[in-house]
Amino acid sequence: MAGSSETTSAAPRPPAGAPLLARADWRFAQLEDVLNIMAALAIFGVMAFGIAQIVSRSLFSGLHALIPAIPRFAIHGYIDYVQFIAVFYGMLGLAYCQRQGGHIRMEIVLASMRGRLAWFFESLATAIAIVVTVLLIIGTWDNFYNAWSKGDSSMDIKLPLWPAKLVVPLMLSVLLARLMLQFWGYVRLLANPTLLPLAVPLAETVEQAARREIEDALRLTQAGRVAARPPGN
Repeated sequence: MAGSSETTSAAPRPPAGAPLLARADWRFAQLEDVLNIMAALAIFGVMAFGIAQIVSRSLFSGLHALIPAIPRFAIHGYIDYVQFIAVFYGMLGLAYCQRQGGHIRMEIVLASMRGRLAWFFESLATAIAIVVTVLLIIGTWDNFYNAWSKGDSSMDIKLPLWPAKLVVPLMLSVLLARLMLQFWGYVRLLANPTLLPLAVPLAETVEQAARREIEDALRLTQAGRVAARPPGN
């Protein structure tokens, strides 16, 4: 079950006297928002690229059927380009998703816990995630270095692969920073459960998730009615 974070992309800037964790969380969220927008643009680019590939193949195949002198046409290296771009929309939004609690996890046991017990297991899970992420950064950096030093390239058009492989350890490093902020937030709550949660995603109950979805649906319906209203009314 996914959670929802107190910190969103529309969150106001914390005041100067706010806790250091709140200010660090807000500043780092700006980077995560930019990276997530870049991931969305990469997805849009792949979709537009795919449409261009389909249209070009269909158009030139039709023209070739009418006029055999016109050759069939397809974007050379299409698969290589798509595989290259895939790493960007697959990795750029990692930290943003972690901040929003958008990852999928089992909360059957955790949802029944309260207070320090819940924050202890959240801290433990985050600490394990930090260790795993560090190991992944080491492994993916070695993978990038091998590709860069040996000149690894794609099969079809010999596209250099090291830039895409460099993205992986870099984005895992951003995720690591987010996990460390969350670990700080969980340890803070473990020490004093009465504090306001900062920099941690809060799990939604079924009732809260249903209420949020209803509110979103009503908001979209209202916006659609306003957009469809004739001018002057």
